[in-house]
Formats: sequence, C-alpha cells, structure tokens
Amino acid sequence: MGMNILENISLKPYNTFGVEAKGRHFAEVSTEDELLTLIRSLDEDKKPFLLLGGGSNLLFTKDFEGTIVKISTKGVKIAQERGDEMIIRAQAGENWDEFVGYCVQKGWGGLENLSLIPGNVGTCPVQNIGAYGVEIREVVEEVETYDRTAKEIHLFKNAECGFGYRESVFKKSQNRYIILSVTFRLSRKPLLHLDYKDIREELLKTGITSPDISFVREAVCAIRRRKLPDPAEIGNSGSFFKNPVISADRFSLLKEKFPAIVSYPQGSSVKVAAAWLIEQCGWKGYRKGDAGVHPDQPLVLVNYDAASGKEILDLAELIRADVRKKFGISLETEVNIL
Repeated sequence: MGMNILENISLKPYNTFGVEAKGRHFAEVSTEDELLTLIRSLDEDKKPFLLLGGGSNLLFTKDFEGTIVKISTKGVKIAQERGDEMIIRAQAGENWDEFVGYCVQKGWGGLENLSLIPGNVGTCPVQNIGAYGVEIREVVEEVETYDRTAKEIHLFKNAECGFGYRESVFKKSQNRYIILSVTFRLSRKPLLHLDYKDIREELLKTGITSPDISFVREAVCAIRRRKLPDPAEIGNSGSFFKNPVISADRFSLLKEKFPAIVSYPQGSSVKVAAAWLIEQCGWKGYRKGDAGVHPDQPLVLVNYDAASGKEILDLAELIRADVRKKFGISLETEVNIL
C-alpha cells in the first residue's frame, strides 16, 4: 500500500489515560486517499482495525490484535459564504481545540463554548459533544463519511446524523461510517450562549459588559482548566460517565428523597448530574493504587501513574454499582472501553 505499517507498538502515547497497551499493527495516515486505501485493503482482507483520533475518549483494557489506524488528516477551508454565515470544512484529523481557536480568531462564532474539549474534529459528531449550553448538532452542516458497507462516500446532512444526547448515527452504526471531514455552519454575527452560571461568574469577575466570542472562549478555557485535570499532567479522558436522563415523574420521586439532587431540564425529561450522584456515594477523591477519582471532579477517573485499563474499569464498575444501589440509576460510560 506504500505506507509504513509498524508492529507491536506501545499505545501509551496515543491515549490520554496513559495506560499501557500494545497494537499488533500501527499505521498513521495523513491524507484522505491514504485512509481510504488502507481501510479498503483491511476490509477486503477481513482484518480488524481501530480508528484512532486524539485518543481522548477511550480506555484500553487489553492489547489490540488488529491494526491501529491513526487519523492525522489536516485541512480547514471556507466551503461557502452565505451573508453572515460561514460554512467551514475541516478534515477529521484536525485537533479540535486548535480548530475552535482558529475559528474564534477569524471571528466565526458558534464553537466557542466547546473550547478545550480534547480530541479531533472527526470524533466530535460521534458523541455529539456538548458543553456550557451548546451541542455540536447546533453547528454541524454536514458530515462526509466513507460507508464501509456500500463501499462509497456518503454525505450526511445535519438532520440525517441522528443527533441525541451524546448520541449519533455514527456511534450507533458500529464503525460502518468512517468520518472524513465535518462541515460547520458558523456566523460572523453569532448569538452568544452565556446562560451557564460559571460563564456568568467569569463575566462578573472581569467586569466585561459586552463580551464577544473571544471572551467566551477564554472564559470556558479558564473554567475547564480549574475543574478538569490536564491529561498531559495526569492521565484521564474527561467525563467518564454520561449524565443520566430520566423521566420527570421518576425525578420527582428522587427529589422527594434527595432534595439537594442536581439536575437540568432536558426537554420533557430531566438530566441528573452524574458527578453529584457519584459524590453522594463517597467516591470523590478515592484512590486505590494509581487508579482513582479526581478530588475536584468526581465525574473524572484518573490514572495517577501506572494504573492499567482493567484497574480503571474495575473502579468504574464499583462506582456504577453504588450509584445503582443508592439511586436506582444505571450510569452509562461516555468513554469507549476496548
């Protein structure tokens, strides 16, 4: 295939948890043609593979006996201008936060509340990433994919992506679609999202009365740095669990029993703060060996040094069991377990 395929590579540098695992084969692709050529060859030979972006949303619990495909495709361009709207296409291998920073610098609003989220552009639609009142589905125009079943390029318009809370058709399809690029609908006259308490507090601290998208980005970055550990300093994958969404009736019963429960409206349902549930079960700051729960943010599981993926997963299962026992709620992982 004309590309360098390595053998028995340590995956520790390629996952933000920093856990040790081996990849039987490893290939890094820097162009769309390289990616498609490799995937088609692996599919033809019926060889298993794992797509790897920024390595920020997965936990290796064992070695991977197939081919690790590291997507490092780059490129950002203006696809179209529609008055104040900017239609911007970014390749899947672009670093997400660098892309957000670039858009903010250009004055294109819509992504600033999603600053400092780890990962690459190609992974953002899979989880329908969201933070501080904004979800990616609000700004995605279309997603370009390779359909492994039909063996052709397939373009998904926003309405076809099946976006939900940390959900999408790409997540549900079990690797049928490989994301090649994402096109965003941004604005030169954006509507700022300042409703979250933390952002309002940042406004008060600075005294700024007319914030712009640069301020929002700076505020979100400051908040995230205070609340979440830097994977470069301590291994983690951000939020390990999803915030569970339950019916309003069920929430009312929980509220009677636990008046201080933290929640947010989610349409006709209620989203409960998983961090609050975990803290109430006594797990905040817990540590056994090098696997632990962050002392400031119980939603984040951490690898202090040499924890294995299995040790972190075992800890997650203990937490889930406690939350289920105390609140009757089953936490789902946001992180992919491999």
